[in-house]
Amino acid sequence: MSKPVLGLLLGAFLGALDGMTSLFYPEVRNQLFGIIVGSTGKGLVAGLIIGYLAKRFRSLPVALLTGLLVAALITLPIALPRNPVTGRVYFWEIMIPGSMVGLIVGYATQRFGRPAQRA
Repeated sequence: MSKPVLGLLLGAFLGALDGMTSLFYPEVRNQLFGIIVGSTGKGLVAGLIIGYLAKRFRSLPVALLTGLLVAALITLPIALPRNPVTGRVYFWEIMIPGSMVGLIVGYATQRFGRPAQRA
């Protein structure tokens, strides 16, 4: 499987799992569906970008750093505002799992993705 496709699929799957971690916060359980959909979309976008860059630069440290930075940048605007229902800011509760998804996707795409074919 190519690195961008692997990043896309793995990002979507891990993004959905990331969204399901909101089950640990009873006050946002009524928003669970939206959180899971948003996290899956975030994982799709981040996974595609990470996979493309892993294909372009064949370096594990670059893939890990790219995964962390891309996921953190995509997650940041979601983590900053207050939750309209609870009035609380869930910054670390959103940033840490989101960044971990980026690290895992960066590692997996570089390690297990098929390298680009030379013409």
